[in-house]
Amino acid sequence: MRAWTVDRPGPVGTGSLRSHDRPDPVPGPGELAVRVLACGVCRTDLHVVEGDLPVRRSGVVPGHEVVGEVTALGAGAAGFAPGDRVGIAWLRHTCGTCRYCLRGAENLCPSSQYTGWDADGGYAQATTVPADFAYRLPVGYDDAELAPLLCAGIIGYRALARTDLPPGGRLGIYGFGGSAHLTAQVALAQGARVHVLTRGAQAQQLARDLGAASVGGAYDEPPEKLDAAILFAPVGDLVPVAMRALDRGGVLAVAGIHLSDVPRLVYADELFYEKQLRSVTSNTRADGRAFLDLAGRVRLQVTTVPYPLSRADVALADLAAGRFAGAAVLVP
Repeated sequence: MRAWTVDRPGPVGTGSLRSHDRPDPVPGPGELAVRVLACGVCRTDLHVVEGDLPVRRSGVVPGHEVVGEVTALGAGAAGFAPGDRVGIAWLRHTCGTCRYCLRGAENLCPSSQYTGWDADGGYAQATTVPADFAYRLPVGYDDAELAPLLCAGIIGYRALARTDLPPGGRLGIYGFGGSAHLTAQVALAQGARVHVLTRGAQAQQLARDLGAASVGGAYDEPPEKLDAAILFAPVGDLVPVAMRALDRGGVLAVAGIHLSDVPRLVYADELFYEKQLRSVTSNTRADGRAFLDLAGRVRLQVTTVPYPLSRADVALADLAAGRFAGAAVLVP
């Protein structure tokens, strides 16, 4: 099969991501072998390729928004059959026995492992996944539309939950890529007023098309104080900007796995009046199932830009440069 690997992390476009011929993967005990039908291109992939995240497996195949068809089952795998369409997301393994797992916070498990970082992912024609971490997918979407739901959608869903946005509340979204454009639709469906602060004319127009109450530049002030905000852009300089935009008791959730350094916060301006700053770490399988169930009930408009698998490096470079709105998807 054909697959892309991260042989030596570095800036995208410098050979850090290379294409190879590799043997088809064989499912281990409890695993499914999956033929990849589509794989979303996530900013986390960029962090793996460029070395913002430390190397966990040399020569790893990135990609963790995978839609595929089950082709074989490893010993003891259950719940799926050959021919089933499944989703593979970022979270791949947890211990199930630590105090975090036992209290329903498996996203904080110290032994957690991740698709496309600890194990080979979907920038390939085939991959594997533990059956216990595979998802059943909602109907009414094609393969390319489903792929971004498996990380961009799930993480955005958890980030929105972390904000404690009140019913009918005012939500600010900083950055408007693959995850944000899905999260905005979930918030709008729940009755929120959404204000989008982002760079790029294409992203701004997409926000308007989806029903944002206002759209401005990333460092602009929204037209009203916010009950909650989500920072999707990996830019630490935006943290104090978003904190100042919050109303009393407001919450800012930082959705990314990587963030540049946050400047000094001024207590009186940016933290007083019980404002809160929260991070978001991965997701639980319960988050994933809840979001995919919601996507089956509320038809989301998934804006995708298709790339052939042979141009995965170009897709990542375009993501880094902000050359498209929505989510890039590799189609083998």
